[in-house]
Amino acid sequence: MGIFDKLKRQVQHRAKSMSDTAERKTNERTGNRYGSQIDDAQQNIEGRFGTHRDRRPDDEP
Repeated sequence: MGIFDKLKRQVQHRAKSMSDTAERKTNERTGNRYGSQIDDAQQNIEGRFGTHRDRRPDDEP
């Protein structure tokens, strides 16, 4: 595994962590009223960053 692969995994991990934090805080502020819309938005954003939750990190798209 090259240095760029390691960097890519670190960035994906950080993006996933930030996405989880944003989802949690948004749900707290809205009282979970918009949970499904927030989940859809989170999946869209994670797809753009390449952090798919239904795949293992070492699987290729």
